[in-house]
Amino acid sequence: MAINNCVKPQDIQTTPIQEEDFVANGTSKKKEVSIKDSEQSEEVRNLLKNDPFKTLETVDALQKLCVNHYFQEEINSILKTLYTRMYDNSHGQSLYDVSLYFRILRQEGYYVSADVFANFKEKDGKFKGDIAQDVKGLMALYEASQLSIEGEHIIDEAADFSAYELNEKIQFLDQDEVAMVKNTLQHSYQRTSSTFMVKKYIKHYNGTTMSELAKLELAKVQSLHRTEVDLITRWWNDLGLAQEFTLARNQPLHWYLWPMASLTDPSLSEQRIELTKPIALIFLIDDIFDVYGTLEELRLFTEAVKRWDSNTLEQLPYNLRICVEALYDVTYEISDKIYNKYGFNPIEFLKQAWANLCEAFLVEARWFALGYMPKANDYLKNGMVSSGAHVVIVHMFFLLGGATSKETASIINDNNDIAACLAKILRLWDDLGSAKDVNQEGHDGSYVTYYMKENEGCSVENARDHVMAMITNTWKKLNKECLSPNQFSVEFTKACVNLARMIPLMYNYDENHSLPLIEDYICSMF
Repeated sequence: MAINNCVKPQDIQTTPIQEEDFVANGTSKKKEVSIKDSEQSEEVRNLLKNDPFKTLETVDALQKLCVNHYFQEEINSILKTLYTRMYDNSHGQSLYDVSLYFRILRQEGYYVSADVFANFKEKDGKFKGDIAQDVKGLMALYEASQLSIEGEHIIDEAADFSAYELNEKIQFLDQDEVAMVKNTLQHSYQRTSSTFMVKKYIKHYNGTTMSELAKLELAKVQSLHRTEVDLITRWWNDLGLAQEFTLARNQPLHWYLWPMASLTDPSLSEQRIELTKPIALIFLIDDIFDVYGTLEELRLFTEAVKRWDSNTLEQLPYNLRICVEALYDVTYEISDKIYNKYGFNPIEFLKQAWANLCEAFLVEARWFALGYMPKANDYLKNGMVSSGAHVVIVHMFFLLGGATSKETASIINDNNDIAACLAKILRLWDDLGSAKDVNQEGHDGSYVTYYMKENEGCSVENARDHVMAMITNTWKKLNKECLSPNQFSVEFTKACVNLARMIPLMYNYDENHSLPLIEDYICSMF
């Protein structure tokens, strides 16, 4: 997976945890007070019994504080009621109320028409001047605009209008208000992992029952995450590949962050651990194709993965051979666990995903060896596969019980739009090139480079703006694919959106070449 380095292995200190303290569902054997049955939870449930329109702020807060899973039944009932009644904004509802309604329902898979914003426009098509003074409403409008789908011009206009007005008003706001506006514009809820924002939201909602509940949950979840990181680190060390490939990335914590942010429900501990394993192998194989092996050896490596036969490994050098053997073993182990849990063995689907990935890596290796510069679109098409996103999504689909038969399993390949959107967002963010991998020479291509070559006179800034526009349009497609009804479970589509939300956090380095949101969260974990 083409994901840049952010945490050095020597910076990671994990607290030793005994295996016997950890059970399959990811909870500690030690007795603890149930958060679900706490007084704070009961107070929140009472808040959720109010009129559905009045409870949306509470739902929003619970989601931002990452405790919504305790109240999902109540939240589902509220949203269903709201959607059934639909929204009538002819009675003077505020910009904030309408924007919040639009965002939360779309976020949860309900299609809400963009026409709910029509009453906030003048006859000439421009947004009314008085709403430009409503900073809270403008922030909500900007957040809502991030849930747009293709062809919704009114939402595109809302995004531009709200962003412009908020930037214009920053100079007139106090320090706290400036921080809130900047956070909205830089880290909108739809495009940012709430896992890494939760500490900020706890501070924002300080003094509320929900904030106290979130503090308890954060302590519990971070303890669980430490346990999972320890188990992953031990698995990786026992695998022995890091010792053989000393120039490859050796970052168990870094790899784990992706499942941690995408599979947020604490009960999905086993799935997070198992999903980290193919991610680790994606990183390793990516590095093998970049810095290890001749072109012929890489061809043989790819053939060994495509044939999935240990008899094909004899011609490979020892280090590449043990990597393929580890890939076989880990994939069989994961497949067996999925079969035992759900009654379907996805081995053929997983094998094909790995074969496709290695073929894409080989194409890039050949381009580099020949000094060939592909067309930007050809590079992107192959790069979406070499991003590793599809391998991750296929594993995640089966780990979440997405299939019980070959027929139900086939939907992950037959309906590839969500995977394609994630792969494109990942590849394009990676190619913005904000950081280089440690110990590597930068053999990977870049869409920015190829685009500039094809468009004579195009500056780096214009090329980057073009890429950001492509990312925005891809998000629109992803938003549409996640609306109901679709063929995937709610759990799976939410996990996919969470993966997409994680991508900019892994790539958007600040002026100090660091990732403050992620680094702050990691520091608080250990």
